[in-house]
Amino acid sequence: MKTISTICVYCGSSTGRDPNFTKAAQDLGRLMAENEIGLVYGGGRLGLMGEIAGSVVKHGGHVTGIIPDFLRDREQTFEGVQEIVVVPDMHTRKRMMFEKADAFVAMPGGIGTLEELVEQMTWAQLGRHTKPILMLSINGFWRPLLSLCAYMREQGFIRPNLELNYMVAEQSEDVIPMLQKAAEKTENGSKDAWIKEKF
Repeated sequence: MKTISTICVYCGSSTGRDPNFTKAAQDLGRLMAENEIGLVYGGGRLGLMGEIAGSVVKHGGHVTGIIPDFLRDREQTFEGVQEIVVVPDMHTRKRMMFEKADAFVAMPGGIGTLEELVEQMTWAQLGRHTKPILMLSINGFWRPLLSLCAYMREQGFIRPNLELNYMVAEQSEDVIPMLQKAAEKTENGSKDAWIKEKF
């Protein structure tokens, strides 16, 4: 049975205005550590990135941070995690994060978080990978994107044979069970490995 041993979490280098974002990051980090699931993330100490990484470390889990050299000062490299990999550019960062992860979770964040999430969704849509993708939509954060995806579908730009595969959770506690279930279905050869959310 396939299990999730590492999760790549995309999230903001700020905490945002809603304190529930910070709590969700801390909760997810704790749950990952308790389930012996390693964190792969962007390597920064600031914002939600720092909150989830710090929580994983605090609760005895393993963290791998991957950060481009030019962002080391801006995002303040989190030297307190077990592994920091400094890479030359964003492309290398994203490739390594992909390679080291069994699944992807997008928490609230900005343009960078959105770009990373959409890239994984695109690669999956094109059949380049079958790793589970989940949006952690705290207080409905990802609803505008889900609405846009629905509109693209209505307008014929997301065709039935190229459907987007992703999951949506609203609480940190649901993330790991949903990813594990999706991974098991993928391992068993199910063509419907992920929940197809339609807003």
